Amino acid sequence: MRKHTLFPALLLSVLMFTIHACNKGKEPAPTKEEEVLPQDIVELRDDQAKLAKIETGTIEKRTLNGTLKVSGIVAVAPQNMATVCMPLGGFVKSITVAPGTSVSKGQTLAILENQEFVDIQQNYLETKNKLEFAEADFLRHSELFKNDVYSQQNLQQVTADFKNLKAQARALEQKLAMIGINHSTLNEDNITRAVAVTSPISGFIKAVNINIGKFVAPTEVLFEIVNGDKLLLELTLFEKDADKVSTGQKIRFFINNETEQHEAIIYQTGRSVNADRTYKVYASVSGICRNVIPGMYVNAVIEASGIEVTALPSEAIVSFDDKDYIFAFGRNKTEGGKPFTEYRMIEVHKGVTDGGYSEITFPEGFDIKTARIVIKGAYSLLSAKKNAGEMSC
Repeated sequence: MRKHTLFPALLLSVLMFTIHACNKGKEPAPTKEEEVLPQDIVELRDDQAKLAKIETGTIEKRTLNGTLKVSGIVAVAPQNMATVCMPLGGFVKSITVAPGTSVSKGQTLAILENQEFVDIQQNYLETKNKLEFAEADFLRHSELFKNDVYSQQNLQQVTADFKNLKAQARALEQKLAMIGINHSTLNEDNITRAVAVTSPISGFIKAVNINIGKFVAPTEVLFEIVNGDKLLLELTLFEKDADKVSTGQKIRFFINNETEQHEAIIYQTGRSVNADRTYKVYASVSGICRNVIPGMYVNAVIEASGIEVTALPSEAIVSFDDKDYIFAFGRNKTEGGKPFTEYRMIEVHKGVTDGGYSEITFPEGFDIKTARIVIKGAYSLLSAKKNAGEMSC
């Protein structure tokens, strides 16, 4: 019985030793490393490139006449806008206009009352009366001085008093003018506590900031007036387009997604670039546009003048995620005995388009003289890049 028990255990030990010895001589098969391509690289086999009809070419210099699509707002010149205040303030007695009302230059907008109005008129009339007496006294003493009847010192005192009163009268006249009272028609019988606030320009009321009974301070804005007869466009362009616009160029613009086309002419281009690398262009609106008012957003098209630029065929440029790209030849290589070509995806900025060619602005440091650009089949390369393997090996 003991012999039968030991035999199976001995047989199992021999079998396990044999398996271990066999496995010890075998090494695991090495795994093949896969090439990891950079994010901006697309590679194709030669047969795939022929199937996609890939063609490369060089970057050209061309004179393009095209258009620039820009945006901006409708504005008015500073001289066509007015902010109305009352230099001395006062209580609002009445208001004759409302927002949107058309007004003419000199039209009464409101009536204000203030005790200071009365005081200024009183001071002016008193000073005026004193000035008349002082002037007569000055003339009389001047004659007496000529006849050696009056001393020079007394004449100097009379002269000083006369000039002081004259200065006071002129200063009060200016104060009266500031509050809208004509000093030449003012007398003891027409002193008033109420003064009319008038419009300095013709236009329409943009804002009314007062109500009846309110006391307004001298610095408080009562009305805002805009003259919409001469409108402007304030357009925003990128700095790369600075050389494409000039004074006198025509602009076609649209508002509120309307199909009606309006026209404008550039009268001034920007003199500085903002922090976001944009600059302003200003144009005067041609004619009268009934439905165009200040503050509206506009889409405009500028007819760009012919200039020599770096250009590529328009089909060489592809768009992805609202950005423009081109593909440039990278290198030829061989993998597994098969020929491959690498193409580099490069972000660019697209400018004006004319006659099947588009202006291109390349990234800094890009060698435009030696670069070979994919001019046909660019969208096939983009498809290969997006689909990650659809055209890959």
